[in-house]
Amino acid sequence: MQVRPLEVGELEAAWQLGRLAFGSAPTPAPSALTPLVGLTRYGAFDSAGRLLGKAVDLHHEQWWAGRRVTAADVAGVAVAAEARGRGVARALLRTLLADARERGAAISALYPTVTGPYRSCGWEVAGAQRAVELPTIALPAHRPAPELTVRAGGAADLPAVADLYERVARHRGGLLTRKDVYAPEPSTGLPNGIDGLTLVEQDGQLVGYAAWARGRGYDRHAVFTVEDVFATTAAAARELVGFLAGWRSVTPTVRLWPLAHDAVAAQLPLEHVRVREERIWMHRPVDVTRAVADRGWRTGVRGRVDFALTDADAPWNSGFWRLEVDGGEAHLHRIPDEPALSLDVRGFALLYTGAADAYAVAEAGLLRAGGGADPGPLDLLGSGPRAEAIDYF
Repeated sequence: MQVRPLEVGELEAAWQLGRLAFGSAPTPAPSALTPLVGLTRYGAFDSAGRLLGKAVDLHHEQWWAGRRVTAADVAGVAVAAEARGRGVARALLRTLLADARERGAAISALYPTVTGPYRSCGWEVAGAQRAVELPTIALPAHRPAPELTVRAGGAADLPAVADLYERVARHRGGLLTRKDVYAPEPSTGLPNGIDGLTLVEQDGQLVGYAAWARGRGYDRHAVFTVEDVFATTAAAARELVGFLAGWRSVTPTVRLWPLAHDAVAAQLPLEHVRVREERIWMHRPVDVTRAVADRGWRTGVRGRVDFALTDADAPWNSGFWRLEVDGGEAHLHRIPDEPALSLDVRGFALLYTGAADAYAVAEAGLLRAGGGADPGPLDLLGSGPRAEAIDYF
């Protein structure tokens, strides 16, 4: 089996393979057959040159406590039906990880259709992207604040919108930096799929926005979809929720993808939330030294812990390590002697993303503590913000 980046002439065959795997539309989008900047498409071929599988490395960045961390986010993994169970996906992912390391990637995330194959390659479930719905009539309306201005936005406002998203996202963990996401469509001046952009300003500065799609109809089936809603103050969040409440007469349901415990979530009647859709996402390190050194850490955390790490599919990560955290910085150093704590790469992912503490990781069999050692000190690896994901890829 040979795994390599796909050539232009092979993109249609890769698209056909994906169409069969995912049941997608019978006609490809132009982008599927065109070389694109910001991603690498891989194919696995047998000795006769037949395409057995494909995968895509998305050259994303993720925010981690104030720092951009280079990511190799994975999408579009598909294997021909006749080739499944023969190690094609593993070969694709191993090559993807090795090449991603060479280009400087530190971490990787993906949305799985099935978890088993990705767990066997070192990814672990770290959270879920949730689409929720609320009855519009349950949203609190309020008297508009005199110090705030609410207006419709357009293409000229997109740089300010991108800046506000960054201010909200940068101190969290796992959110995409959204490079080039806020590009306007020529026909509307707004990003693709967005019908309206509502801005909240204070003293001429943007403090909140909602990007939304009106949907169809005005009966009990109508849904008002809020693709983005972020605010940097409680007053702006109240204004945005009041704006959404104003649609109650024609759209009985509001759908959105909220962040946990942000300014907007604090204004929502969460007791009325219904989960519309939940997509689990998985995480793993590409290069553990970069994963630790490149992200931000809590400035009040200081400590040191030694551990062994096992990573069969990215062997450069395996070995004996010392983690040192101090003053918002952290580093991994190799050490000569085997430590008492031994961590599987999936356990590393759980701790790094804050999805579980060291005791839970040990109970899951992903952390072994020799000689009765306490696993608790490895919580140092999870001392950053709990990771979240709101963008599907």
